[in-house]
Amino acid sequence: MNIPFRVGHGFDVHALVVGRPCIIGGVNIPYERGLDGHSDADVLLHAICDALLGAAALGDIGKHFPPSDVRYKGIDSRNLLRHVVALLHSHSYVVGNVDATVICEAPRLSQHTAQMQQHIAEDCAIAIQQVNIKATTTEKLGFTGRGEGIAAEAVCLIALK
Repeated sequence: MNIPFRVGHGFDVHALVVGRPCIIGGVNIPYERGLDGHSDADVLLHAICDALLGAAALGDIGKHFPPSDVRYKGIDSRNLLRHVVALLHSHSYVVGNVDATVICEAPRLSQHTAQMQQHIAEDCAIAIQQVNIKATTTEKLGFTGRGEGIAAEAVCLIALK
């Protein structure tokens, strides 16, 4: 039985380190530290990729873009997201919507969320009204509260074409 709608959830975490850019949602955020990872470490786009892949039952981001593969060293995560969306299209799915939350004490993201939404809408081939990005803190609790890293969660709906 083919279900016409499917929901996916994604979660990602990256450590904050000196000497790396802080790229979130495809936006280079001015900050004294950036996210550590094999690719550009865009925690938000990685969570969205995992949500989309999960909704389609196609595994996870590590399966499709393993950190052991040198082709993905430093890659722009917008390229990964576009690849995931093309994979969904090849399986007769389209993205219905994306709702995501970035969890960090700093940097402040409110002035950047509109640009993040625009990038994600473009890369998912959907209208900007189908993308919602939120930012929150953990009130200084846990690794995000101590400024050690940034986390992101995403939920999406996909539909058969």
